[in-house]
Amino acid sequence: MPDPTPNPNVPAGTAIPGIGGPSAAIARTLARHPRALGGDTARNLDRPAVSLTGMVLNNADPAPQQLRIGRKPPWLRAKVPGGEGYVRLKAVVDEYRLHTVCQEAACPNMGECWSRGTATIMILGDTCTRSCGFCNVKTGRPLPPDADEPRRVAESLALMNLKHVVITCVDRDDLPDGGASIWAETIRRVHDRCPSMSVECLIGDFKGDAAALQVVIDAKPEILAHNLETVRRMHPAVRPQARYDRTIEVLRRIQDAGLVSKTGIMVGIGERDDEVLGLIDDVRAEAATQILTIGQYLQPTRNHLPIDRWVTPDQFVEYKRYALQRGFAVVESGPLVRSSYHAEEQAERLAPERRETVEMMTRLLDDARGRRGS
Repeated sequence: MPDPTPNPNVPAGTAIPGIGGPSAAIARTLARHPRALGGDTARNLDRPAVSLTGMVLNNADPAPQQLRIGRKPPWLRAKVPGGEGYVRLKAVVDEYRLHTVCQEAACPNMGECWSRGTATIMILGDTCTRSCGFCNVKTGRPLPPDADEPRRVAESLALMNLKHVVITCVDRDDLPDGGASIWAETIRRVHDRCPSMSVECLIGDFKGDAAALQVVIDAKPEILAHNLETVRRMHPAVRPQARYDRTIEVLRRIQDAGLVSKTGIMVGIGERDDEVLGLIDDVRAEAATQILTIGQYLQPTRNHLPIDRWVTPDQFVEYKRYALQRGFAVVESGPLVRSSYHAEEQAERLAPERRETVEMMTRLLDDARGRRGS
């Protein structure tokens, strides 16, 4: 396989300390993430209470800093992609020229999910205008949106024969409406083409544009999600172009509109347990969000924020207990949990003693389908 286009910030033939020379894998990483990690984290932001400058892996220097990604603990094991279901779904994705967050974000569950015939579709292209320090989706200047994308997504989902689908997107701060019109058209097309399928959408914040958000709300997806990703203190380093309070406001507007609302966070990226509990309190008190997912941060490449800690399964159980006490209807908390897990897949994976969670998710989706039909 030929090397990708070289990064202009890295001279040809530059040796990378600890690696032994340039390699195709490192070149691909640098091509996908051409700016220093997180972009300019001081731009339009107050001075952070805690600086993570010393932890940032700056790939804009001639000799990029590299840290070895540590060995995962025994409770973090993911299935290698393969099998008949995986091959069949990949064929559909390739035929309809779809992007999936499974591939772009290097999700650890891709092998398991694709072998079961489920995937999370990513619309509005594969290039994000933001530069979050945890995300493996490439950053840059995207191509113009594809007006035919909503039709292709709907047609492909009809072939997948799912009960529930998750659709997400890159941030498109380059578009006047942040991509809201494409979002709404995609939701309507999927509802028309797949009337028995419930649609879960994981959206950006549209830079706080309430009118753009309303365009998506009016299309009535069964679940509308927007992720906080991390605690307030960590936002300047982890989500430099986002705002903690703005995300809470998006979640509040979703809930006020009568849709099922959902958010997700990752842990192990530098937060403390008391901050996670504080975030849970904030979301319930200020936005009354119904569904919460909590998973372990996994550093996708050496050029992303490093892992601060491996959170134990027992601590994930404690997060879930606390969130349910605070009023969340559904909480999925575990090392490999991701915000894009499909609702029906969650249900199938649950042990019998957790049947209450399955029943609650079913009721939420049934109520949402009823509102869509009214």
